[in-house]
Amino acid sequence: MTILDRLTGFANPAAALRRAVQLFDSGRPSEAFPLMAIAARAGIADAEYRVGRCYLEGSGVPPSRVEGTRWLGRAAKRGSADAQALLAALYVSGLATSEAVKGPTSQCLFEQDTLGEPDFVAARELATKAAEAGSATGQAVLGYILTRGPGPMRDADAAHRWYERSAAAGCAEGRLGLALSLARQGGLAERDRIADEVRRAADAGLPTAIYLFAIFTEHGLGVAGDLAAAARLYQAAAEQGLPSAQFRLGLAMIEGSLGDLDPVAGEAWMRRAALAGNVEAAYLLGERNVKYRPPDYAEAATWYRRAAEAGHQAAARALGSLYLTGNGVARDEQEGTRWLRTAATSGNQAAQVDMANLALQGIGEADDTTNVAGWFEAAASSGDLIAAFNLGLCFVKGVGVPQDEGQAAQWLRRAAEGVAEAQYMYARILRDGRGVAADAQQARAWFAQAADGGILDAQVALAEMLLNGRGGNRSPEAAVQLFERAAAAGHVGAMFALGALHSSGQGLPIDQVAAQKWFSAAAECGHGQAQLMLGRYLAKGLAGERDPLASHLWLERAAAHGIVEADEEFAEATSG
Repeated sequence: MTILDRLTGFANPAAALRRAVQLFDSGRPSEAFPLMAIAARAGIADAEYRVGRCYLEGSGVPPSRVEGTRWLGRAAKRGSADAQALLAALYVSGLATSEAVKGPTSQCLFEQDTLGEPDFVAARELATKAAEAGSATGQAVLGYILTRGPGPMRDADAAHRWYERSAAAGCAEGRLGLALSLARQGGLAERDRIADEVRRAADAGLPTAIYLFAIFTEHGLGVAGDLAAAARLYQAAAEQGLPSAQFRLGLAMIEGSLGDLDPVAGEAWMRRAALAGNVEAAYLLGERNVKYRPPDYAEAATWYRRAAEAGHQAAARALGSLYLTGNGVARDEQEGTRWLRTAATSGNQAAQVDMANLALQGIGEADDTTNVAGWFEAAASSGDLIAAFNLGLCFVKGVGVPQDEGQAAQWLRRAAEGVAEAQYMYARILRDGRGVAADAQQARAWFAQAADGGILDAQVALAEMLLNGRGGNRSPEAAVQLFERAAAAGHVGAMFALGALHSSGQGLPIDQVAAQKWFSAAAECGHGQAQLMLGRYLAKGLAGERDPLASHLWLERAAAHGIVEADEEFAEATSG
């Protein structure tokens, strides 16, 4: 700015403003600002508005939201509809406060600009003045306030009318607001008009409109579907910094859904979206890092944490799991349960089931136990059979609920439709008549299903029923086969049963050598009755091998299990 410009400005503020506008429009904001400031200090409303804009945008002067807000406030009081509209928008977004409008205090001069709470009351007053004065931007802002403000302020019909006036004046925000208003009114019949209004707003460069028009173009809503064009639109909105567009573009590149597959570029866009606050992008980045080969749990934890701290339930659950397992972070049971609890109390059913399982194991806080049954029931009622099984166990054991065998039977029956453990537990209930009428035939059928599912206890229980004919015909041969299968898999009770069968000749030829072999196998695994029998065999040489010293040892071990006969026989052997 020349000395002549400055002198002219002091003498004639209106001329200073005209010269400032010329300089600003020719791309010389640094020269324009001092002249604008002269006019603004002289009380010219348009100059005050322009100075406020310069401070907000950092044009010709270092950016300052506080100074920008103060100058807009001065212009708004003088009746500048443009200032009123812009200041209303700042109030709505939490970027302006009444204190800043009145003028900065010495304290706030040294504070960084921070995002505050929206002030819809102040915003509505200013937007109404601007709208009634004919400001298309003010009309759009007022429409937004009447649509998205607090409940008592909302008036969809009035909002629609203001959006129509704003759109008719060519305001991009008004066009977008009108399109959304038509959509909220259930405007399937207005689909073409909605798409046209969004397109016009997108053509004006409004990032949100570009993003929405990309969605319309991708899915053929009111316009011809065109995946390549949609990709270009998403990229245009993404490059303007819109996180939702960055996320969608990144996901499309990773999946190849809109064109060429480019996971590297896709992840780069996802990271930009996540760092800009898109929670879903942060969560999916965590998921991708977990699925890498090899996984990068440390990187996954970083993204999960960002999403979890923003309230993403699944991310909180995933982060809790990392802490519980020590993957990517130091193992911390307390921190892990804290994040799982956060997800569970927010309604994440998978986390609720996780927390309930931890509570059953005694992990977590005392209060968690009271929630166990409720968490399992929520998941079970949605069809989760594992949760139904665990809820049945809660009623069996009285964890978080009073013991109730009837309720236990009901939930275990539901879980038995697909959970082998539940089939076994429900079969036991039917066999013993706990909570339901005893039904040996049905019990045998459920034991058979559980046995086929690999449950060793079910194989043994079914073998016992086949052996004694309970619930159906006797079949000693089939019983022995089941015992042998379970014993080979390590079931100690089946080993003892085979020893007893070989010893007695029930279902098998008497074979004392085989009997001693199975008693010995079960005894080595700690089976008290098998230890008693092995002690007897070795004491009497029933299988041809007599070993009093080893007999004393096994009888002593059996006695330690509280078996009275073993205690008596051990005493008799040692006294002799």
